[in-house]
Amino acid sequence: MEKYERIRVVGRGAFGIVHLCLRKADQKLVIIKQIPVEQMTKEERQAAQNECQVLKLLNHPNVIEYYENFLEDKALMIAMEYAPGGTLAEFIQKRCNSLLEEETILHFFVQILLALHHVHTHLILHRDLKTQNILLDKHRMVVKIGDFGISKILSSKSKAYTVPGHGGDLQGARSLEAQDLTLPPPLPLKNPWPFSPCLHGSAGGSPLACFEKKLSANRLLRRAPVFPPCRAVIPASLLQVVGTPCYISPELCEGKPYNQKSDIWALGCVLYELASLKRAFEAANLPALVLKIMSGTFAPISDRYSPELRQLVLSLLSLEPAQRPPLSHIMAQPLCIRALLNLHTDVGSVCMRRAEKSVAPSSTGSRTTSVRCRGIPRGPVRPAIPPPLSSVYAWGGGLGTPLRLPMLNTEVVQVAIGRTQKAGVTRSGRLILWEAPPLGAGGGSLLPGAVEQPQPQFISRFLEGQSGVTIKHVACGDFFTACLTDRGIIMTFGSGSNGCLGHGSLTDISQPTIVEALLGYEMVQVACGASHVLALSTERELFAWGRGDSGRLGLGTRESHSCPQQVPMPPGQEAQRVVCGIDSSMILTVPGQALACGSNRFNKLGLDHLSLGEEPVPHQQVEEALSFTLLGSAPLDQEPLLSIDLGTAHSAAVTASGDCYTFGSNQHGQLGTNARRGSRVPCKVQGLEGIKMAMVACGDAFTVAIGAEGEVYSWGKGARGRLGRRDEDAGLPRPVQLDETHPYTVTSVSCCHGNTLLAVRPVTDEPVPP
Repeated sequence: MEKYERIRVVGRGAFGIVHLCLRKADQKLVIIKQIPVEQMTKEERQAAQNECQVLKLLNHPNVIEYYENFLEDKALMIAMEYAPGGTLAEFIQKRCNSLLEEETILHFFVQILLALHHVHTHLILHRDLKTQNILLDKHRMVVKIGDFGISKILSSKSKAYTVPGHGGDLQGARSLEAQDLTLPPPLPLKNPWPFSPCLHGSAGGSPLACFEKKLSANRLLRRAPVFPPCRAVIPASLLQVVGTPCYISPELCEGKPYNQKSDIWALGCVLYELASLKRAFEAANLPALVLKIMSGTFAPISDRYSPELRQLVLSLLSLEPAQRPPLSHIMAQPLCIRALLNLHTDVGSVCMRRAEKSVAPSSTGSRTTSVRCRGIPRGPVRPAIPPPLSSVYAWGGGLGTPLRLPMLNTEVVQVAIGRTQKAGVTRSGRLILWEAPPLGAGGGSLLPGAVEQPQPQFISRFLEGQSGVTIKHVACGDFFTACLTDRGIIMTFGSGSNGCLGHGSLTDISQPTIVEALLGYEMVQVACGASHVLALSTERELFAWGRGDSGRLGLGTRESHSCPQQVPMPPGQEAQRVVCGIDSSMILTVPGQALACGSNRFNKLGLDHLSLGEEPVPHQQVEEALSFTLLGSAPLDQEPLLSIDLGTAHSAAVTASGDCYTFGSNQHGQLGTNARRGSRVPCKVQGLEGIKMAMVACGDAFTVAIGAEGEVYSWGKGARGRLGRRDEDAGLPRPVQLDETHPYTVTSVSCCHGNTLLAVRPVTDEPVPP
């Protein structure tokens, strides 16, 4: 150390002490790692030696420079470059919630990209790339990769595992070729991490509640934290992978070898962190973290960033390693070329504009060109305007006739409506929301002499930052929303009252958040009531949470739950579809039977045991069911049911033969019969004879039914536009007129309280995309 002067200690780690020193020869600040050799295990000595070996091989402006190593006082001293700007993690943390400009993100990213390319060119795997190991110069403009303690030098482009060294410290790891590694059987987790208290069966060091081991092709763990406590089981191979857990790739979670694509996954995590100022994958415990990584679902980055940047994040975080682009391909992308040129040009910034996609006419007779080039004349004749990809109509809540909602030039395939929300899912998997404009943004005031209030208008927007998630289905409760992704994961947001978000608390959440208790299951459907939720898995397992009075959760009690609970099913019954009402729930089974639970007021669930035309005596009336029970009212208990929906005080069902039946209260004519008398007997809707029905939806006191040919009918209470036409209550079905100039088919309909949302698609000769 005679060549150096110690200034201060800047860090302490598992290996030893990190000193900031002054090199006497040129008065330059350097970092010296002091590693006590005598106290190290063989594996730790090999790791320290490995870092020296790696640093000697690397010479790049974006990699921490290695100077020398020497022994002093039985300690290995490694002298290397000092980066005074701190770590990238600290830089991000200081930003708080102030997002970086895309230009700044790319400026940092391409430097990391160049450094990692240099590392891989020398057949070295970094294996611990993270923002804590990326350093900045004093101006915080130059990025340098450091900490190569667990890097792997490959004799060929083979893959490598790492086994932890003494004390389970990942940085004290020794490298092994894949063929040299014999994995022990999975071991129960002994709770080495600070798990969230809500996941423990009891306080203290109790085992993790609610996880069981079951590996499958598309799920690492199949059981989720919703049942009595059981010991968590983690594959031993996961405890043997290298790197920081938040940055490990899915293949490492599965026990597969580490290769260059695992470094690229970590690069994607760093890019995501730059764009969102938070980690892509975080959880309260290791099992939940592994499940998040294995599912590949992360909170989306903001839509303020370009589609190219959002797509780059998605490609780097592809679950399949083969789908992650190699570093050379990433550098060749226009998005990165622009930043690379700016980085390496000393004559000023090079202005490069993103090329706009032009609409060029193709050969004569091309149907694609004539359909897609809307409004572009070809020659003297202006082509006919093609129909929109889809249309969404809303009525009720003061809208007397169907109002076509703005569509953002996209196709909506499914819609849902709540007390305050209007939501849809596009064919590309984005969530679109329709909202009233802010005060003063439109609508205008009443003109002199005007008789009616002006119709409220809506603005549409995509859910902000939803570029990392593909939505498959959406459901709305009174003040909350649930989404189902294409990977079978449920996310919720909105009001957390009654625990209806399923996150174990009553906290409101503004952005879609994963229901972590269901991460061990692949979900296929979700339905929302006013304040409760039902969800169904691919293996027909049923879960419920939220408000529980009247037995609406089907758990045999009236208790509410803020975390998903598995619902027992009657023997021999297999759920196929779930439906939620205001205070009740219903299931359609695989053979088309129906089961219901919750409030059966007015026999709106059809639980009374009735023959055709028979009225029950008072003591035979079922007022509520705490568990799912087969419908007992004829003909609902006899015919297979195709569609069913629950209103406030009545329900409606469509049979496999296309007949529509209603049951429950008929106070406002919502059952579709001339008689307004109270009856607990299901009745066939009058006026729809000869019309085959396909789907049905129920509001608070009205019904909407859709025919197989796209016909739309409504009946019941007509106040505030509930029926979609300017007339009063109608006890019999009448058609609803939509402003469509082309033939159409209805793809989705949803009713809630006094509102309706309906999606249609034009009928064309072109095949519908899957």
